[in-house]
Amino acid sequence: MTIVQATRSYEAWLGSQITILKADLAAKHRHMAADPFSFFRATFYRWMQLWPELCKECDRAPAVLAVGDLHVENYGTWRDAEGRLIWGINDFDEAFPLPYTLDLVRLATSAWLAIDLEHLIMAPATACAAILEGYTAGLNAGGMPFVLSEEHRWLRDTVTGKLRDPTLYWEKLAGLPPLKRVPKSILSLLRNALPKKDMSFYVAHRQAGLGSLGRERYTALADWRGGKIAREAKALLPSACTWAGVRPTDTHIYYADILALSARAADPFLALQGTWILRRLSPFCSRVELAELARSRDEEKLLWGMGRELANVHVGTRGAGPRILRDLDRRKAKWLRRAAEIMTAATLRDWKAWKKQSR
Repeated sequence: MTIVQATRSYEAWLGSQITILKADLAAKHRHMAADPFSFFRATFYRWMQLWPELCKECDRAPAVLAVGDLHVENYGTWRDAEGRLIWGINDFDEAFPLPYTLDLVRLATSAWLAIDLEHLIMAPATACAAILEGYTAGLNAGGMPFVLSEEHRWLRDTVTGKLRDPTLYWEKLAGLPPLKRVPKSILSLLRNALPKKDMSFYVAHRQAGLGSLGRERYTALADWRGGKIAREAKALLPSACTWAGVRPTDTHIYYADILALSARAADPFLALQGTWILRRLSPFCSRVELAELARSRDEEKLLWGMGRELANVHVGTRGAGPRILRDLDRRKAKWLRRAAEIMTAATLRDWKAWKKQSR
C-alpha cells in the first residue's frame, strides 16, 4: 500500500467504528502535509503497517501493554487526588500489547523528526542515548511517578512556562462557539463529570491532537465559584493495531487497562464511560507541546525523563521489567539509533508522497 491507499483504508475502517467529523478529518489531512513531525503524529496506523517489515528484529522483542502512539508531544501534566502536579504520558488511545521496543523506537523517531525541524536542538544520537538511559533507569527502579513538588524542579520549571498562562488558556476555550446540537447521552456524561449536576454549562467542539482528529469531541465549559472550568468527552475505538492486522480479532480498548497497571499518580478526573473518555481540562491538566516548554529547558534531561516515564508504563505488565532488562543486555549498542533512523527515513518518504498528492 502507498500512504494514500493506507490512509483511505484506515479511514474507511475508522468510519465503520465511530462517527467521523469530516471537517476535522480534512484539517488532519492538511496538518499531515504541513511538516514531517505533524505527519508522524497523525499516522500511527501507517507506522503499524511498516514496523513489522522494517524492524523485524525489534518486533520480536518481549511484549508489554504498550502506549503505541508515543511521541515527544504525548506528555503532559495533571493533578492527582492530593492536588499535586504530575507529569507523564498524556494519551493512551492506541494502547495495545506490543513489543516494548516499538514505544522506544517511536519516541526516538519523533525526537529525530523534531530535531530535523529544529524543535529540539541536539544530535539524534544524543536523543536516543538519553531516552534509553532514562528508560533503563526507570526499569531498574521498578517505576516511579513524576510528582513535580519536592523533586524534579527542573521538570516543573520546564513544563510551567509562560505559554501555559491561565488567562490565555481560558480565552482560547471561551472563543469556541456553542454547539447547536449535542446528543443527550453526551450531555448526561458531561453533566455528571461537573462539580454539580444542576450547574449551567454549554458545550463546544474543539480541534485537538492530530492522531484523533476526525473523532467526536465535546467540551463542556462553565463558570463556577469565581473561575472557569471545563470537561471533555472524546470518542474511543480499538487501536489502529487491529486495523493493521497485528491481532485482527482483538477489538478490546486497552485504555483503562494501561492506566490501572502503570506506576503513576492517577488523574482522578480521567474516566472511561463505555466508548468515551472523560477528562478535566485546565492550563495544567493538558498535553504540553514543545513550543510551550520553557526556552531554558535541558532537552537531554527532558528526553531522559520521557524514557523513564515510559518505563513507568511498561513495568505494569507482569514480569516485564526483568525480561526487558535481559533483552536490552543482549542488544547491540546502537540498536535504538539504527531503528529510529530506518523509521525516520520511512516517515519522510511517506510524508513527501502525501505532500505531493495533497497539491
